[in-house]
Amino acid sequence: MADQIPLYPVRSAAAAAHRKRAAYYSAAGPGSGAEWPSSRYQLEDESAHLDEMPLMMSEEGFENDESDYHTLPRARTARRRRGLERFVCGGWKLLCTSCCDWLVNICQRKRELKARTVWLGCPEKCEEKHPRNSIKNQKYNIFTFIPGVLYEQFKFFLNLYFLVVSCSQFVPALKIGYLYTYWAPLGFVLAVTIMREAIDEFRRFQRDKEVNSQLYSKLTVRESKNSIGHGISEDVRKSSGLFYCGPLAPRGSGGSQSWQKRPLHSASSCFIRTDQLDGETDWKLKVAVSCTQRLPALGDLFSISAYVYAQKPQLDIHSFEGTFTREDSDPPIHESLSIENTLWANTIVASGTVIGVVIYTGKETRSVMNTSNPKNKVGLLDLELNQLTKALFVALVALSVVMVTLQGFVGPWYRSLFRFLLLFSYIIPISLRVNLDMGKAAYGWMIMKDESIPGTVVRTSTIPEELGRLVYLLTDKTGTLTQNEMVFKRLHLGTVSYGADTMDEIQGHLRNPCPQMQSQAGGNNASSTPPRKAQSSAPKVRKSVSSRVHEAVKAIALCHNVSPVYESRAGVGGEAEYAEADQDFSDGNRTYQAASPDEVALVQWTESVGLTLVSRDLGSVQLRTPSGQIQTYCILQMFPFTSESKRMGVIVRDESTAEITFYMKGADVAMSSIVQYNDWLEEEIWMLTGDKLETATCIAKSSHLVSRTQDIHIFRPVTNRGEAHLELNAFRRKHDCALVISGDSLEVCLKYYEHELAELACQCPAVVCCRCSPTQKARIAKLLQHHTGKRTCAVGDGGNDVSMIQAADCGIGIEGKEGRQASLAADFSVTQFRHIGRLLMVHGRSSYKRSAALGQFVMHRGLIISTMQAVFSSVFYFASVPLYQGFLMVGYATIYTMFPVFSLVLDQDVKPETAMLYPELYKDLTKGRSLSFKTFLVWVLISIYQGGILMYGALLLFESEFVHVLAISFTALILTELLMVALTIRTWHWLMAVAEVLSLGCYVASLAFLNEYFDVAFITTVTFVWKVSAITMVSCLPLYVLKYLKRKLSPPSYTKLTS
Repeated sequence: MADQIPLYPVRSAAAAAHRKRAAYYSAAGPGSGAEWPSSRYQLEDESAHLDEMPLMMSEEGFENDESDYHTLPRARTARRRRGLERFVCGGWKLLCTSCCDWLVNICQRKRELKARTVWLGCPEKCEEKHPRNSIKNQKYNIFTFIPGVLYEQFKFFLNLYFLVVSCSQFVPALKIGYLYTYWAPLGFVLAVTIMREAIDEFRRFQRDKEVNSQLYSKLTVRESKNSIGHGISEDVRKSSGLFYCGPLAPRGSGGSQSWQKRPLHSASSCFIRTDQLDGETDWKLKVAVSCTQRLPALGDLFSISAYVYAQKPQLDIHSFEGTFTREDSDPPIHESLSIENTLWANTIVASGTVIGVVIYTGKETRSVMNTSNPKNKVGLLDLELNQLTKALFVALVALSVVMVTLQGFVGPWYRSLFRFLLLFSYIIPISLRVNLDMGKAAYGWMIMKDESIPGTVVRTSTIPEELGRLVYLLTDKTGTLTQNEMVFKRLHLGTVSYGADTMDEIQGHLRNPCPQMQSQAGGNNASSTPPRKAQSSAPKVRKSVSSRVHEAVKAIALCHNVSPVYESRAGVGGEAEYAEADQDFSDGNRTYQAASPDEVALVQWTESVGLTLVSRDLGSVQLRTPSGQIQTYCILQMFPFTSESKRMGVIVRDESTAEITFYMKGADVAMSSIVQYNDWLEEEIWMLTGDKLETATCIAKSSHLVSRTQDIHIFRPVTNRGEAHLELNAFRRKHDCALVISGDSLEVCLKYYEHELAELACQCPAVVCCRCSPTQKARIAKLLQHHTGKRTCAVGDGGNDVSMIQAADCGIGIEGKEGRQASLAADFSVTQFRHIGRLLMVHGRSSYKRSAALGQFVMHRGLIISTMQAVFSSVFYFASVPLYQGFLMVGYATIYTMFPVFSLVLDQDVKPETAMLYPELYKDLTKGRSLSFKTFLVWVLISIYQGGILMYGALLLFESEFVHVLAISFTALILTELLMVALTIRTWHWLMAVAEVLSLGCYVASLAFLNEYFDVAFITTVTFVWKVSAITMVSCLPLYVLKYLKRKLSPPSYTKLTS
């Protein structure tokens, strides 16, 4: 009943108790709903007042009529707007949202997903048309590419401002410079962006074409023929559907190889790999419909009247509901279908051959429904610079209005206002975007050339600074934190223990035939139960070490779900028709398949010591002893491993002795009460049992995500709102503990208590989510972004991680055993998980700090010249006349200052080794102190000071001609910028010194060709030199002094580590 009790906000204890009693009586009987017709509270899980439900302090408040019904602070208080503000803001937002949703629905025309009936071999009976089974990961098409790319660029204020300023120069009355000075930088940025997007789109097109052009085998009435389909609608590996086993297999079912695998068991089952769908590398057993196995030949599938009824397409990859019906039998056969009868898209037939019926195609497959569309990611640094650009624009407008006001609004003042806007437009330098994009390209090149992280690829060159701003790291487990490789290291038999250096002793015991024990009463209390006929009143005798070794190894070789597979080359045309006698049964051609890698590790170990698994089907197992003898065991009953029992078992009968034995193995928590007491049971040993929740917990501890001494709260399974409410309250009482939660419980909590769960989870040092679907992974990433506003990073190596990688602010893919799908979809690709540390701590940190310094310095370069323009206009009666024209402005933004400013991308405050040794240095970056309104204001004050000194100094020191003012002020400006670059640099690189000398040399050399702007005779005099030197000294020396005092009195954190 708890899930039906509504929870209300409480204003007083009495009111709370009254409402609790009312809720209780309302839920007491089936007719209670009629007794409260005027109640505003409805007993529904989908309550309209779900947001107002508080979490209680104790579970007793749910059951008892207590007066202390306390509420806890909610994760996020919904402050609802009232009155006119709510009407205007909320109404306008609702109207815009509704219109946008309506337009999207009209354009996309999404059809309703429905259940479907698919007839065998009769596609003409299908009433509905299903989507084409082609994959499309492209963001644009031939018509939307240019508009889409331009929209993504000009939706930012910075680029839109540049576009408006550049277009204004086509108006003669507003023209103040050459067109190329405005359009060249903007065109360069657009050209680079369009080329980058075009290359990315072409690569996506090639990948889609490769997948959509794969071969498939189609079973027809007359024959099996191979063809290349326009899509992959009949590719058994790539489409989801029911399957029937037979001798025909899809070409290349194991990938691009020409070999096929066939198990040595009956044709009613096969093994598939689902690593690209759910990230699990273990092979899963799939079974066929039983009634089709009685057909004598494949062609008889077309002679029966049968159909499959399947549920509508859903996101859940772990469940399926459907029925198989055969109408031509008397009576009709109805067989239920489950997840064991399906092959989802993006799964691979690892062993066996299948004939299937395609049920879901294209956008309706599980893999596509769990994959989100790729988005254009924008770095936090770019967003912050965009905000600073808006602040600069406000300052630009204010300064222009002040100038027009002081001018007295004479004449066509609006024209003067617009000209002032253009004169001061260098406040927002058009070269900012160029420098930042070139810096991003440089960071990407440095990452890929780093020999410490070989194989790293930068696939998204627009967000390298994001690597230095990450707060939450979301990582996959299998293949990412672990390589999923199991090795058998030790066998413990009571008082005897065998390790890697004593395995030869086990081989010696197995080579010696074990004497038949007349009395089985002693049994193997650690792994087996003696046969019934051996149980007698004979006295118990202690087994020899040799007999215990024999029984232990035999128990490991029999108690599992492993099947040996022998590879055989495919026949002509890709068919799998081959005789069993043609197979190669040698040891070198044998591989093992199982539902988990630890099972394979056990069987591989028994093979290494001499007892080899050579054959297995659903009814028998064959072992080969070191002497070459074949032992056959009949499987009487299998007890598969489950999360509840935490163990598995098998009952076998030895065909040579007719002895029946029950073998069982499992987790230590399940076996400790069954096996004989041993000292190792008290030791802290972490075992991978196959139980997904326990495995996740063990991996979290072994990878030091959770310390050994830290408490772990395992979130109990919940199915409704009431259970989730109670469990969240129980978890809230815990402090400083890690959270382990399953995907099913997570889904319930996200449905009813999304923000409460986010608040509690964000307070945990670590969170482990097991059995999560791809959609849930992406939703968690979005929840953290929305709830905390912090930057998230997702790491994965499988196709099931693509949605999470694309949803996170920064996605990192690992090239592993699960393929390259995650690597290709990620922003950064690495070959090993340990490379992520250097990628974040060194390259991420350096990229962010360098871009922050570069962006602020470029803005300083624009602010200082705009300040000089303002002083110049003020002195000369607020005239809207440019101070510097033509090539002077072009040279100032390019060859005179560009190389030294851009050399800031080589700067570093600490060495890479220090950054890796002290992670605290990375944590400081999350506060965003390198680029903030505070640091920006400091640069604004510096620009105003230096611009005023340069302009007023030149006006005070010039003697006769105005052209001397230009020469003195511009030369001092260039020298000031070069000295400011030197002041900003923390660690000198030889390229920085070259850039400084080269820029200064270019300016000195160009003075001989600037007769139009400078008086060559004047600039060669001593008077020019001392005036320029004096002005430059006054503008830069105080800043050097302040920097020295600051480093002495308040040194940055990294200086303490390097000293």
